[in-house]
Amino acid sequence: MLGFLLLTASPLPLLAQTAPAPQPDAEEPILPDAQFEARLPKIEGSDPNAPLPSIDNWIDQQMPAESAMPAELPPAVDPAEERELAQPLPPLGSVTVPANEATQDDPNAELPDVRYATRVEGFGKTGLEDEFRAESALFDGDGKADTATMVQQRAEADQDLAVRLLYSQGYYDGTAIASLDQGGDGTLTAVVSVTPGKRYKIGDIVINAKPTVPPGLVRDSLPLKTGDYIVAANVEGAEANVALKLPENGYPFVEVGQRDILLDPATVTGAYTLPVETGPRASFRNITTSGEDQAFGADHMEVIKRYKPGELYDSRKVDDLRKALVATGLFSSVAVDPVRTGEPGPDGTEYVDLHVEQDAGPPRTLAGEAGYGTGQGFRAEGTWTHRNLFPPEGALILGAIAGTQEQGASATFRRSNAGKRDKTFQTGITLNHQNYDAYEAYTAGINIGWARQSTPIFQKRWTYSYGAEILLTNEQVVIDPTTAEKTRRTYFIGGLPLQIGYDRSNDLLNPTKGFRANLRAEPEGSLQGNFSPYLRATFDLSGYYPVSDSLVIAARTRLGTISGVDRDDVAPSRRVYAGGGGSVRGFGYQELGPKDVNNHPIGGRSVNEFAVEGRYRFGNYGVVAFVDAGQVYDSSIPKFSDMRYGVGVGGRFYTNFGPFRADIAMPINRQPGESKFAIYIGIGQAF
Repeated sequence: MLGFLLLTASPLPLLAQTAPAPQPDAEEPILPDAQFEARLPKIEGSDPNAPLPSIDNWIDQQMPAESAMPAELPPAVDPAEERELAQPLPPLGSVTVPANEATQDDPNAELPDVRYATRVEGFGKTGLEDEFRAESALFDGDGKADTATMVQQRAEADQDLAVRLLYSQGYYDGTAIASLDQGGDGTLTAVVSVTPGKRYKIGDIVINAKPTVPPGLVRDSLPLKTGDYIVAANVEGAEANVALKLPENGYPFVEVGQRDILLDPATVTGAYTLPVETGPRASFRNITTSGEDQAFGADHMEVIKRYKPGELYDSRKVDDLRKALVATGLFSSVAVDPVRTGEPGPDGTEYVDLHVEQDAGPPRTLAGEAGYGTGQGFRAEGTWTHRNLFPPEGALILGAIAGTQEQGASATFRRSNAGKRDKTFQTGITLNHQNYDAYEAYTAGINIGWARQSTPIFQKRWTYSYGAEILLTNEQVVIDPTTAEKTRRTYFIGGLPLQIGYDRSNDLLNPTKGFRANLRAEPEGSLQGNFSPYLRATFDLSGYYPVSDSLVIAARTRLGTISGVDRDDVAPSRRVYAGGGGSVRGFGYQELGPKDVNNHPIGGRSVNEFAVEGRYRFGNYGVVAFVDAGQVYDSSIPKFSDMRYGVGVGGRFYTNFGPFRADIAMPINRQPGESKFAIYIGIGQAF
């Protein structure tokens, strides 16, 4: 058997034992002593000083007799052929190609490239040839190089690449040879010849680890089976799974050791052994923190965490804490690591603390958004935020709106993770002026509320908000739609807004599958004189279906109502409207529904809207085709009649913070006073 560590990049040495060589038997002499002595030249006479006989005479004596000579001599060797055979053999793989060196006459002259072809042989059914070609230095060179040496270096690199690929799929007997061949016409070909050999499978699997709770946790976390091929990616992935699953089941300090695989060429299997140091089984205890510039302390982190002291350690809850800290936007860097305490915990565990190393980031941000809509004009909104002016996570937000038909300012205090994870408290004041065809209003308001909303990091399935608001608004009111006579009235309104949402879509800003549902209800009424309550409510549902990787069909519907009051008793800014970029495209902002004699909208008490989009994306760009429909009614219940339709197309430019949107639409069966077309520009999908 051969022992080695799996996934080595260099060929594996073969180890063998050798025994002492046996002593050879006494060799027989080539000539017996008598014959040897007989062939020695005879010394004539007894005088040792006498001259020796001629060597030519002695040679003649050694030649066979003429009768023993063959009748014909072999043909003579051609002198040219004899000289060719006498030449030394060239080294293996050597070729003759242009030196491609600069000359003394013009050292800066542009030299011709060395051209070559590449041929691969032997991968066969291994399925590795495509991967080899994709990573090959020879193929990457596009058949040309500066010098022949460069071609040879590429061939040697591809030889090593072929062996690594074979090893990665369990072909541990595999070999590869790269050579350069030059044809008679001078063409140069690099040839990589591969011999895969047999493919090894996993034999016995042995885990060297201490007992765990539950028993067999390490083995169950290692998705390898006897009989599987020894594939490098599968083995590494299985070992990574052990390092992942054990911390999720109470073992934060697990260390996966170096594997050992003992190959047996006779059975073409490898016995797999993995040492694992599990460390102690642990339970959560406290949070500690450090850092030169801290956003907030460990006491607020205790509010954010999603585990209880004494609970079995789970690395997923540690990751959740780290993501929640990142989601606050208050850190330039943050790390969360378990720390051993050595103190006993429940059920035979050891307590561990989580240590948070933090570095606070800049707390102030400027943000803005801008858009244009027919009937709504240009609108730009900017905010200045200090996210931690009142630690922990107490933010001050100042906002401003500037537009052709809307202006305003606001100030908001917001406390995130207010006493509970993901719970936000917010209160603020607003001052606003709106001047649209439907109404002109000067509004001041104060609000207070609590919410649980999605964020770019945590897209929540369930969301909610509830609170209270008080509005004081002075508005221009149409007294008689038949004459368009107007007057100004002041409304003092109190409301209790409530919203609940359910989100099963796959993305907050650019969903491609799933659905969303949202219900908003706001009991409100006039606080002037006798209290007259009524209910404003809307229900939104949207769905997304991926036809292919590039094409998504999106659809939405909206139903809205105001119940318990006549339309004329509701402030114009609180009535129901439709039309515009977030409503029925093809029509101006708030253009649908009942109108006065001047074709100006006056609002209604109910609405129904529908839309279908086909979204096709190619790279960072996309096109959209859509059909929208909707109508506003005087009644408190939508009638689903007299529907108006708009059709259009749009373009999308996808960025890392959401798609940039530009749509153009036109109404079908346009009526007098309605827009011929409408343009909408903004960030994010229409729905």
